[in-house]
Amino acid sequence: MDKEFVILVDNSDNDLGVMEKMEAHEKAVLHRAFSIFIFNSKNQMLLQQRALSKYHSPGLWTNTCCSHPRQEETLEQATSRRLMEEMGMKCNITKAFDFVYKADVGQGLTEHEFDHVFVGYSDELPEINRDEVESWKYMLLEDVKKDMRKHPEQYTVWFRIAFEQLENYIKTQNN
Repeated sequence: MDKEFVILVDNSDNDLGVMEKMEAHEKAVLHRAFSIFIFNSKNQMLLQQRALSKYHSPGLWTNTCCSHPRQEETLEQATSRRLMEEMGMKCNITKAFDFVYKADVGQGLTEHEFDHVFVGYSDELPEINRDEVESWKYMLLEDVKKDMRKHPEQYTVWFRIAFEQLENYIKTQNN
């Protein structure tokens, strides 16, 4: 398998070059990423449980899809590609917000990402890629929030960080 590379960026998301993905996670270098949150017509969020074989955060619940764009790939191309690769879905998505975070994810790895967050709406059911996704479920935002308070260790760190901003974004869209 070819090595995967991430796009290194500064705090304004300006390209600074590329680095092999594992090296970037070992050195905690800031790189570009994206997260997708899909909702159905019942206003339930589609969550995925990361595959148990993932190199970090295995088995944790998180947003519908997340990854890194490739070199010479727009965020639009990357989000469409990855949503299909992980969840077997197509969905129109809209850019919602960005955030930067740095967090230890275990095994000597650190996620340090400039994360572009996208939101979409679809009633299409996922056809998951078992190499990427263990399971999936739909939940109301209020129920996710309650469950995260009770069991924060069952959710990825970036999901917990993005969740409050996501709630604020959804509220502004509904007003």
